Order: sequence, then structure tokens, then C-alpha cells
Amino acid sequence: MPASVNPFKQRLKNGELVIGCWAGFADAYPLEMLATAEFDWLVIDGEHAPNDLPTITRQLQVLEGKHSHPVVRLPVGNDWLIKQVLDAGAQTLLIPMVESADQARELVRACRYPPEGVRGAGAALARAAKFGTVSDYAPTANAQICLLLQVETVKGMAALEEILAVEGVDGVFIGPSDLAADMGHLGQTEHPEVRAAIEAGLGKIAASDKAAGILALADDTAELYRSWGAQFLAVAIDVVIFVQAANAKMAAWRGKG
Repeated sequence: MPASVNPFKQRLKNGELVIGCWAGFADAYPLEMLATAEFDWLVIDGEHAPNDLPTITRQLQVLEGKHSHPVVRLPVGNDWLIKQVLDAGAQTLLIPMVESADQARELVRACRYPPEGVRGAGAALARAAKFGTVSDYAPTANAQICLLLQVETVKGMAALEEILAVEGVDGVFIGPSDLAADMGHLGQTEHPEVRAAIEAGLGKIAASDKAAGILALADDTAELYRSWGAQFLAVAIDVVIFVQAANAKMAAWRGKG
């Protein structure tokens, strides 16, 4: 029995537009509710949300069999963190702050079993291999891992073409907020210089054999990014949806007592 096919990776290869949402509650119960909307992909965020390996694992469990594909974002591209979340069952990873082709190549190796990489061969203990019952997991797992890299600094954008040439990278995600900050425009993702950099970056990624990704909370901005080449496009953050809805409801009733 081989490793499960990664449908998200296949859709990217097919050139399909896939719509996603960030998941920041760090809990399986609200994530299960979010999955009822049937976003194509959901980011289980370990960088800016209070997630750890147990919370990530529980969220992977509730998404199993759902339409929404889990994308795990780690806080850093550390090989032992990568090993742990892959063993927990993640097949698609999003790694922040990638700034060079050498860094990209190391991340590819961290995601793969030898001889192509350095992932530890402990599948008998791993949820990903159904605790050793998926007999051919290790020989087939490499092909089903989807690696997405975040390029979100001036240095990273300068190295973008070299990063795009790295075999084993499936997609590159531009981080508008960090890019704007690194360009000297903190909190100004719509600044003309930032917009120009994003447009150029998405265009380069879309013209390569990798998929282009980005996050935009405003629909008009998301449509603009789509026209610039974004293929895996995140259009919302669950905690923002919740807070905005709560504030709008209270605003409608405030002062009516």
C-alpha cells in the first residue's frame, strides 16, 4: 500500500485555481466548522498562531476526508520540525522567510527520505504511515509531499529566479506584509513600490513550473493578485472573520438599550 495521493499537489500541477483560508484558532473544533465552507485549502498556522505539534496533529485529524486540504505553516524551516509534522500526517508544508536557493534545497531535502533527503525513517511510529500499516509508505512518500516556500523579503525577491529553479519546490508564496515591512513600508501592502514588487514576483512564479500563492483579505485585492498570476490564493483569516462579525453585531445593537 503506497502513501496517500496528495490532491492539492495534483491540482497545482494541473494549473487549477485553489482558494484557501488561514486557520488561526489553534484548535480542532473551530477548524472543523471552517471546513464546512469547503475552502480548497486551509492553513494550520504555526508561525503566528499558538499551535504546537499536538494541536497541529488534532487539526490534521479533523480534516481527514474533508474537501479542505491542510497546509501546515511552520514557524521556521527546521529539519526536525519538518520531520515531526510530516510524521503527524501533513503532506503540504508552507515555510516562511526563504531567501536563497541553498535554503530552498535544504528544505527539499528535509522533506524527503534518503537518498534524496534527510528525513528520519521512523514510519512505524508515524500517523502518516498509519503506524506502520501502510507498507509502502516510505518508498512512495517523497512524491506526495508538497513544499511551498514563502518569499517575503527584499533579499528573497532578489533570489526568486534561483529559488524557482530548485527541483522539489512546488510553489512559492509571496508574503505581502513582511515584504512591505522589509521594503520600509510597514503596514502598507498597497504602497506602489510594494504592489510593483508583488506583481513582478507573481509574474515570475506564474511563468515558471511552480505555482504562485498569496494572501489577500480584500476581494478586490485578491482579484488583482489573481490577474497577476496567483494560483493558490488565500482570501480570508478565520480569526479576522470572527472578530469582524462579532464587532459588527455589537455595533448594530450598541446604544439600543
